[in-house]
Amino acid sequence: MNTESGGDGHLNRLDGSVTGWVVQARDVRGGVHVHAPAPTAADPPRQLPGPGLLVDRAEALETLSAACADAPGVVVVTGPAGVGKTATALHWAHLRLDDFPDGQLYADLRAHAALDPASPGDVLAGFLRGLGVPPERIPRSLAERTDLYRSLTAGRRVLVVLDDAYSAAQVTPLLPGSAAGVAVVTSRWRFAALLARGARAVRLGPLGEGAAIELLHRMLGRDRLAEEPDMAVRLVDLCGRYPLALCVAAARLATRPAWPLAEMVRALAEETRRLAALTARDMEDDMTVRAALSLSYRNLPPPAQRLYRLLAVHPGRTFGRAACAALTGVPVAEAAETLETLADANLLDDAPGGRYRFHELTRLHALELAETRETPAGRAAALAGLARWTAAAALAASAAAAPYRRLPDPPDEPGAPGPPRFPSAQRALDWLDAEFPNLRAVARRAHEAGLHREALLIVDAAWPLFLQRGHRDERLGFDETGLAAARAAGDRAAEAKMLNRTGLARRDLDRPDEAARDFRAARDVWRELGDRARQGGSERRLGLLELDRGDTAAAERHFRAALGVYRAEDDARKIALSLCDLGTALLEGGSHGDAAEPLTEARALLAEQDDEYNRARVLVLLGRARAGAPDAEDLVNRGLHAMRALGSAIGEAGALRALGDLAARDGRAVTALRRYGDAREVLAGTGASTRTLDGLIAGLRRG
Repeated sequence: MNTESGGDGHLNRLDGSVTGWVVQARDVRGGVHVHAPAPTAADPPRQLPGPGLLVDRAEALETLSAACADAPGVVVVTGPAGVGKTATALHWAHLRLDDFPDGQLYADLRAHAALDPASPGDVLAGFLRGLGVPPERIPRSLAERTDLYRSLTAGRRVLVVLDDAYSAAQVTPLLPGSAAGVAVVTSRWRFAALLARGARAVRLGPLGEGAAIELLHRMLGRDRLAEEPDMAVRLVDLCGRYPLALCVAAARLATRPAWPLAEMVRALAEETRRLAALTARDMEDDMTVRAALSLSYRNLPPPAQRLYRLLAVHPGRTFGRAACAALTGVPVAEAAETLETLADANLLDDAPGGRYRFHELTRLHALELAETRETPAGRAAALAGLARWTAAAALAASAAAAPYRRLPDPPDEPGAPGPPRFPSAQRALDWLDAEFPNLRAVARRAHEAGLHREALLIVDAAWPLFLQRGHRDERLGFDETGLAAARAAGDRAAEAKMLNRTGLARRDLDRPDEAARDFRAARDVWRELGDRARQGGSERRLGLLELDRGDTAAAERHFRAALGVYRAEDDARKIALSLCDLGTALLEGGSHGDAAEPLTEARALLAEQDDEYNRARVLVLLGRARAGAPDAEDLVNRGLHAMRALGSAIGEAGALRALGDLAARDGRAVTALRRYGDAREVLAGTGASTRTLDGLIAGLRRG
């Protein structure tokens, strides 16, 4: 532009071609208003990468469409590393191109990349260039760039895809300035701050088995999978049904057409090498499963990194706040906050009951870090803290569920979180039930690590759970852990106690000869130790086996022997239990009238005991003994209600069977069948055998 003198001393002339803003004036009076030129309608930005491969995710795509229909039109697609967030967002975006005629903007925000996260200012500069703003006209400050970006997108139907976001602060300046625009944000973080401002969340998890198989079909062909269908199922399980892991495994197989699927399955089956096997040598580092998880880990604050590593020491599959505090030696409130950080980063999943859990591949990554970045002494201390807290918590639950038990003191652990408190026996049983997988895992790992006392305490504490809720199939292995720990510790009394426990577990599994062997071995130890009361317990258990075999006379002899021991020891509760056993033997032998006397005495003794289960049990037995009397059914019903209030499925099934017996005796076959059927359903839910009830039901139907 040249300025030359004219007739009045001024000449304002514009020469050449000009792109961008031009202000040309001589005299200006009043305000000056400058408006940025909008990009031409014929040239809207088209910045989206290709959609890539996507299998299933129909529900997520529908949720995206529904969420984007409402203002403010911001959706956060979140989930752990490798779950397919970017593929889902881009697939949806390409399906909806026609809905955004004013353009599509895309930015990789690099939250989990080798480079630093993208700055909002740099991303806005790219967006403004895409919207037609010349580079030299882009403002310098973030605030000015944000204002210009929002002005340019105001009233326009634009789609903005913000991939791999680091924080809400990074995302907020990049949101379009129009209710007609939509922003789809992908992140491994959950972004509660954006959700609080009205954004919607779409959370992705692993693929279903069918979808995971379909992904392999698309990459390897159906013929190859059809040759080894079982191996295909095993392969997707070992990959956790995560798209990234599946794609890496399929890529390795695709480059090795002679490999059977079984070869990859063998490579993945070894836990310590699974992440290495999910790597292709010519694949970029950030496309491997280990690298993706490592980048998530890198972005954590140090306390969260430490908890992530030490959680791999936890042998269970779920963990709560107090257990994590015990594992790391920090206060519960601090552990809770750190767990939330890991959950927000999608390195942990939420589990029912305020617990958390690892995804399997994430657990393996944490385990690698624990083994390389934590000392053996540090890992051992974490396990010891966890085992001691678990023992203390299990003992607290056992005391609430069965207050009559004489339990040892919990292990002393200064600074450890206190055990949970239980307002009722049912709540304590519920806790033992929910925690049983963890109790098994921690007891086993504690015993392997030489923490034999802690393992023993955990196994011992779980007794009320088996008494009242079964767990028939899992029980024996758990009790055998306790027996092995007792022997390793050289504790003869604990060994005999655990032999009684394994004998009862074998009895529940219909292995009477093995059960008798354990009971007799326990009795021999009690004799060696001179404990007469415990010898009486072995007699009781041997009597139960004779009762199972149908030899009521032999059972009665064992029960009377136990009763004599307990009367000599003046142990009121054990006297009552032996009387209940004796009454049961008399009932099974058909001597209902004779059974009433010992059961009546047992009821009186139990009235003074803090033993809700056996108080309910004696009511049921007494009702059976008084069959034909006006109060028989009422007694059993009272026992049934007490068992239900206690949450004892085993006791409830016994009471329902007793009601069926009373109805059958009175000729009420329809009622008897209903009661037996209810009892069978409850008993089956515990894993216990229903053979006797099946026979009763079949007999009634034949009659």
